[in-house]
Amino acid sequence: MNIILSNASDEPIYGQIVRQIRSLILNSELDPGQSLPSIRQLAKDLGISVITTKRAYEELEKEGLIDSVVGKGSFVSGANPQFIREQRLKQLESKLADIVEESRSLQLTLEELFDHIRLIDQGMEE
Repeated sequence: MNIILSNASDEPIYGQIVRQIRSLILNSELDPGQSLPSIRQLAKDLGISVITTKRAYEELEKEGLIDSVVGKGSFVSGANPQFIREQRLKQLESKLADIVEESRSLQLTLEELFDHIRLIDQGMEE
């Protein structure tokens, strides 16, 4: 698992960890049941505080993406496919909101935006 942290980012370190692990799970790059590095090991690997990695794992556990077992470690949750789909849709909606905001700043109409999306989609099919 390759996590890249940026000290220049406005996002807190624990948030960067959560975002990247969430992405790995939702994109099926980490499989259900797969073990994650221990909190201490991840902290050591990233050169950060154990408290920071603990907070990130707690957040992921609250989201239902990982399960932590005392004495055994943390594992990717066996969340059902519908839950994973809903989480991915939530990410997609966030990206779409950014795209709509950007298109408004360019003064594109909704139809012009759809035309651009269609062109990109057609280009991906080829």
